[in-house]
Amino acid sequence: MKRYFYILLAALMLSPFAWRADAAKHRSYVIGFYNLENLFDTYHDEGKNDYQYLPDGQNQWTEAKYAKKLHNMASVIRAMKEDNKCWHAVLGVSEVENRHVLEDLVSQPEIEEANYQIVHYDGPDRRGVDVALLYKPEVLKVLASESIPYTFTPSRIDWSAWTKEEMDNFRTRDVLMVRGTIDGEMFAFFVAHLPSRLGGKGADLRPRGAEIIYMRAMELQKEFPGIKIVVMGDMNDNPTDASMTEFLRGKEKIADVTDEDFFDPFLSMIKAGYSSLYYQGAGNIFDIIMVNNAVANAPKGTFQIQPIVQKKYYGRVFSKPFMTNQSGQYKGTPFRTFSGGAFVGGYSDHYPTYIVIKK
Repeated sequence: MKRYFYILLAALMLSPFAWRADAAKHRSYVIGFYNLENLFDTYHDEGKNDYQYLPDGQNQWTEAKYAKKLHNMASVIRAMKEDNKCWHAVLGVSEVENRHVLEDLVSQPEIEEANYQIVHYDGPDRRGVDVALLYKPEVLKVLASESIPYTFTPSRIDWSAWTKEEMDNFRTRDVLMVRGTIDGEMFAFFVAHLPSRLGGKGADLRPRGAEIIYMRAMELQKEFPGIKIVVMGDMNDNPTDASMTEFLRGKEKIADVTDEDFFDPFLSMIKAGYSSLYYQGAGNIFDIIMVNNAVANAPKGTFQIQPIVQKKYYGRVFSKPFMTNQSGQYKGTPFRTFSGGAFVGGYSDHYPTYIVIKK
């Protein structure tokens, strides 16, 4: 009897350590992207066309409206934490005016405890909106970052219809690249906001943006063999468009992914009817997250993308009733900040998207 007592005691003493070892062995992290829809402060940034987001501007953008916007964005990030039982380890964001608005965001009471750190560069966009990366420093150890400018060469796209002056005067968001380690594994995160579709523009501009990302990603794979790469952003294109399938080589099935491809979880999701925003009355997924082969077909014991929706979809479009119009003309679409030129106090015209990695 005494022998069994000591065996049981030993098991009880060792079980916490066994649990911790198992938890360490099977860590999982949430990686996401969120277009914050014009997160501007109330001050003018020199050289930027941000006049409509000033107190005396078109949107009468007051401190009260700015505070409401910050609260709303933080509430969505908090809601994702409650759903996942953990904070995003990495969250790419777009349509942010400057570092100041990011600092205000991460210090909101809803998410302050996450202790998000910021990687941001001021970019050349004429409206002054940039992309950025929020990350938990105890998870991602940042080693390097760069702001990759939008250029027209070298490219396999025919730009003969553009003059040199037009190219020189074109301005859009830079692509952000952040490289670091998670649990000792090398990662690179690209955050993009490709040129918009307003006025029917961008048919070649978005493929060029995808080409810029792809070329830098392939360089990193050569420089750091085995590096895990995540590409995320508001692509202003669907997963089925040429920018994503041809220029970023997005594949629908993990089995089809090679070292020259990316796995795009949202290819199958858009075909199944999922949407992250509505454009011209139709549902789309512009908020795309892709992973390279090192994440899609990860070596055993390393971080790999996981199915998280219905045990078959590897991405999630996060939407809740409070983020969605419940009635009226826009019922069922994202509840945005402005509607018809009037401030309605909503969240964003995009839903956030995310993936989960685990080892």
